Amino acid sequence: MNPVFALMRRRETVDCTVEINNTFEALGAHLRFDNGTIVHPGDEVLVHGAPVQVPYGQSRSFRRQATITRAGALERAWIRATGDLDMLELCEFNFTERALS
Repeated sequence: MNPVFALMRRRETVDCTVEINNTFEALGAHLRFDNGTIVHPGDEVLVHGAPVQVPYGQSRSFRRQATITRAGALERAWIRATGDLDMLELCEFNFTERALS
């Protein structure tokens, strides 16, 4: 994190629900803020509490608290301007003259 951006950040603590699915149909985790808070580009979220494990075939929900560190206006603008470039790092392109079999 850039020290200049860190000066413009603010924090808030909110209640949240963590929903974890570990089934054949679905594998994933979803975080929902209980008060409807929205996270914007550049914001960081830290969920507090002990790590959890959900056995295969089960889905569970956990109540937790989360700290949202809000990005300042300058950082948010920078993230929006450069975010697409960071996304390109995840892409891999391959050009070849022959068809792959």
